[in-house]
Amino acid sequence: MIKDKRINKIHEYVLEHKSVSLDELVKVFNVSKNTIRRDVQELVEQGDLKKVYGGVAVNDDNRAKLESFTDRQVRNQAEKVMVAKAAAQFVEDGDIIFIDSGTTTIEMFEFIKTKHLSIITNSLDFIVRALLYENLNIISFGGILERKTNSFGSLQNKELLQTYNINKAFMASTGISLTNGVTNASPLESELKQTIVERSAEVFLLVDHDKFDRYGLKTYCGLDEIDYLITDKMPNESYQDYTKNNDIQLIVAE
Repeated sequence: MIKDKRINKIHEYVLEHKSVSLDELVKVFNVSKNTIRRDVQELVEQGDLKKVYGGVAVNDDNRAKLESFTDRQVRNQAEKVMVAKAAAQFVEDGDIIFIDSGTTTIEMFEFIKTKHLSIITNSLDFIVRALLYENLNIISFGGILERKTNSFGSLQNKELLQTYNINKAFMASTGISLTNGVTNASPLESELKQTIVERSAEVFLLVDHDKFDRYGLKTYCGLDEIDYLITDKMPNESYQDYTKNNDIQLIVAE
């Protein structure tokens, strides 16, 4: 097994088991203890795992938990508006777009409300705000209402969604990392988000600086599936290098 693949498998194994010993990893992956130590050190340096006596464990400090929409909305509010404004500049009259549920993506509303658009969304807040604007053609697929996120999840009609040709998808995330990709804390929304990414010509990820090197319960797409990464502060060099190597346009809102 090549090194990168082995490290990813080790990462998945630790996430599943929460805490494992080095000896257990040696047996499972059939490599030397020195190799395991080096692999584990790389994962620890990335921030998702932490060393414990005789082994390694999930670093819960970096795990983002599902919080209420209201609690998340007040955090980094000015930064979220900046990111949303930068993203809205890519929206043009006649576009068919997806607006994800999230406290950053919802801020796009004020910057696009006068355009003539077809908007697919699972955000209850966005639907309510759009009621007065006849120029906005709103499409929603319903599902189960997740009250903590004010959104509809648990995709009921995936086949119908796959018939839509989406120009641009503006996605939210609980946290992103180089190892876990783009993640979400709500399992109800993950299949919908994954399908949207697959169906969209261009994918825009909107995240403030607090979302880097954090992860939620489920990964809904890889970072390499993103076309534009829009944030409020320049991320560290590892993310800058990753975006360059994967043809992702990194945009820092001002």
